[in-house]
Amino acid sequence: MRIGIPKEIKDHEFRVGVTPAGVSRLRAEGHEIRVESGAGAKIGFSDDRYREAGATLCQTPEDVYEAGLIIKVKEPQPGEYPLLREGQTLFCYLHLAASADLTRALLERKIIGVAYETVTDAQGGTPLLHPMSEIAGRLSVQAGATTLEMAHGGHGTLLGGVPGVPPGRVAILGGGTVGANAAKIAIGLGADVTLLDVSATRLRYLDDIFGPRLKTSYSDPETIALAAQDADLLVGAVLIPGARAPKLLTRGIVQTMKHGSVLVDVSIDQGGLSETSRPTTHSQPTYVEEGVVHYCVTNMPAACARTSTLALTHVTLPYALRLAGQGAERALRADPWLRKGLNMYRGTLTAASVGADLGFDFRPPEEVLGP
Repeated sequence: MRIGIPKEIKDHEFRVGVTPAGVSRLRAEGHEIRVESGAGAKIGFSDDRYREAGATLCQTPEDVYEAGLIIKVKEPQPGEYPLLREGQTLFCYLHLAASADLTRALLERKIIGVAYETVTDAQGGTPLLHPMSEIAGRLSVQAGATTLEMAHGGHGTLLGGVPGVPPGRVAILGGGTVGANAAKIAIGLGADVTLLDVSATRLRYLDDIFGPRLKTSYSDPETIALAAQDADLLVGAVLIPGARAPKLLTRGIVQTMKHGSVLVDVSIDQGGLSETSRPTTHSQPTYVEEGVVHYCVTNMPAACARTSTLALTHVTLPYALRLAGQGAERALRADPWLRKGLNMYRGTLTAASVGADLGFDFRPPEEVLGP
């Protein structure tokens, strides 16, 4: 199969869908690989390395998008929509629930859209989202600590404090992969950390892992409001796979937060968990709303693009080999966990959660794929 690896064009997005090592694996299976020139240059994967691995280097995205399978990282940007064609398989993050315009555009192109974030495993996990959630969780505290500095609009609290001065307070909404990794870094910095979640089982697990260094609390509207009022840094880390994030922070709650405190909304990829959240970029990562500095970058892991690419492609490559080796339809029929990643098929939406959030009609993947 002919496989295309385009250069990402989203703001400050330097990740790449396949590394030179991945190209070697795909070539060994007999596939033709087209890589857009410069796709991995910023993170140390030169055109020469791709060429040595067996890829054909292309100077234009048009040449790359002639392939039947496109493997990239982020959802297509408006300038990439015209490059997609009917029946082509797109394997990347899609986050459709956050954008009706994107969903509509991809349905019009009649592609086969397989989203990293909704591929599951036998345990109900999201293996292709997990490594980026780990990185985003760790980055959330790093970014939040920097944003708390006066030069970045924060109120000047050092999360770790110093002898004689108490540490900053960090509240984390959500105890999944993002939340646990945010807690790990915040505790490591010496902050006073509270984590809220709706699952008693998850809270018990985190209590066992972190012990008295982490305060845990059941999440409900009252405890969320109290945690927000006390926090110097609030991390939004709630995920409902494939669905729009719930709005746990009302504007009224944000108004009660400390002036110059920071909200890092990692859930922004799925629409954000605050009524005051809106997408930002690495070029302009923050804005102030209701006196609170909001950091809502939609591709946070791109800040550490080399680490992120290595972590991501390690888990995506086995699925890419399957899609290329068997063809999308056959691979999707054969693997029920990969089939969970099918968000759209030749003009039909197949993601129930996206249909519910956006009010679009959908059909189950099993129905459109057939036996």
